[in-house]
Amino acid sequence: MFIQTSPFHRNDQQYGQAITLPLRRLTADSALIASMVVRGLCAIYQPGYRFAKAGVILLDLVDAGFEQGELDLDDPGCDRSQLMDALDCLNDRFGRGAVKLASAGLVGEARRWSMRQQLRTSDYTTRWSDLPRARA
Repeated sequence: MFIQTSPFHRNDQQYGQAITLPLRRLTADSALIASMVVRGLCAIYQPGYRFAKAGVILLDLVDAGFEQGELDLDDPGCDRSQLMDALDCLNDRFGRGAVKLASAGLVGEARRWSMRQQLRTSDYTTRWSDLPRARA
């Protein structure tokens, strides 16, 4: 994950930091991933800066059927795959974001911040309506 101030605000103090936190085991557990993000943010956050950008990059993604070979040295914890499957099914049925983790924050007016997406590129590869049209 990373955080940084805006390079365009020259009068502000500049700061940028990143951290990589490896997961011990393969997981699709959103709550575990979110807790690792919070842990990483606590490690790199410095108060007093006006942050403009933050992000999380997930590395080494593999198919759910992938078998990870390792010594079984610690407790794997509880299996929450059914819970994550139920969350995915609800979001498929009622729309993206219908059910999410509480740590994702509030929506609407109650939310203290939200992403600015005015300059986001179109979804050419995932939405038919965003495909460019050529007219001759």
